Amino acid sequence: MATYEDYSVAIVCAIGFEMSAVRYMLDKEHPRLPTRDGDSNLYILGELSGHNIALACLPGNQGKGAAAVVATNMARTFPCIKWRFLVGIGGGVPSIKHDIRLGDVVVSMPEGPYGGVVQYDLGKDKDDALRLKGFLSAPPSLLRSAVETMRSDHLVHENKVEEYLSTMLRRGARLKSYTRPPADTDVLFNAAYPHPPTNLTCLDCDKSKAIARPARDLAGPEIHYGLIASGDRVMRSAVKRHQEVQKIGDILCFEMEAAGLMTEFSCIVIRGISDYADSHKNDDWQHAAAATAAACAKELLSYLDPQKTNKHALSPAEAPAAQSQSGTSSSFRGRGVLNTGSFSVGKNMNIS
Repeated sequence: MATYEDYSVAIVCAIGFEMSAVRYMLDKEHPRLPTRDGDSNLYILGELSGHNIALACLPGNQGKGAAAVVATNMARTFPCIKWRFLVGIGGGVPSIKHDIRLGDVVVSMPEGPYGGVVQYDLGKDKDDALRLKGFLSAPPSLLRSAVETMRSDHLVHENKVEEYLSTMLRRGARLKSYTRPPADTDVLFNAAYPHPPTNLTCLDCDKSKAIARPARDLAGPEIHYGLIASGDRVMRSAVKRHQEVQKIGDILCFEMEAAGLMTEFSCIVIRGISDYADSHKNDDWQHAAAATAAACAKELLSYLDPQKTNKHALSPAEAPAAQSQSGTSSSFRGRGVLNTGSFSVGKNMNIS
C-alpha cells in the first residue's frame, strides 16, 4: 500500500466540480490513506501521467485565505511533494493580441517584471489609487522549462486536451455535464455594454453589442501562456478588467486563489476560461472549462519525469525545520518574496 511519502505532485482545486474534473482525468485512483492529526483536508490520491498525485479541494469557501490553509496542511502531510499545481476555472481577458475564447486554457508564466501571478488588489492606496507593491514569485525553473517545451510542441502538434476530454467523458454518463457547450453560446460583449439587470440570462442581451470574432482555423481549446491576476473578489466588470490591464500589463486571466496558494509553495496555475470577467458572467461554461484545465494539467505532467520519492522522508513534525534549513520552506527567497499569514511582497528583497 502507498504511503504519504510516495506522492510527489500536489494539485489544489477551489470548487468541487474542478476537483472532480481532475479526479476523472486520473489514469488510476489509489485507496485513501488515514487522515493525519491536524490536517483538515481530505485527499483524492492516484496516478496521472505516471506521477503519484495528491488532490485537494478548498473546504467550501473560495479565496486566497482558504487556499493558504489547504496548502499548509498539504505540505505537512506530503513531505515529498515536488511539483505543485492550482487547477480550475478563471475569467479570460480577450484582446487583439490574445484571441482567448471560452473553454480555452491559461497557464501562468512569467511576463515582464512579474513571476506569472500578480495579486492585483495587494498594494498601497495613494491618491485614491491602488499602487502595486510587488508580485508573486515565478514557478520553479524545471516546471517553466516543461511548460515551454509543451508550448513549442504545440506549434507543430495539436494539444491533447480534446483527446483527454473524450476519454474522461466515456467514463460515466453523469460526466456529460463537462461536455463543451455549443460555440454559439460563446459571446463576447463590448466592454461598454453591461449585462442588463432585468435579464436573467444573456439570451435576452442585445447581440448587436457583441464583438464579431472570426471562426478559428483549428477546432478545440487553445492554450495560452502568461500573466494571471489574482484577487479577493470575483472580477465581474469589463470596465474594471480593462483598468487592471492598463495598470498592470498583459493579463490573460483573473482568478481568486493563486495568491494564497503561492504564499505557501511555488506552483503553476492552470485556468480553464469559463467567462470573460465581466457582468455577463454565467455558469454555462464552468464545467467544460474545469475539464479543459484538468486535461492541460495531465498533458503538462507528461513532460515531467516521475519523481522517486524518499522512503525515509521526515515526519510532518520534522519536515518544516528541515525545509527551512535546506532553503525550500514555504517562504520564498529573492525577488517577489512572501511571508505566510499577513504577508508583504517586494520586487527586490533579500531575506535570509
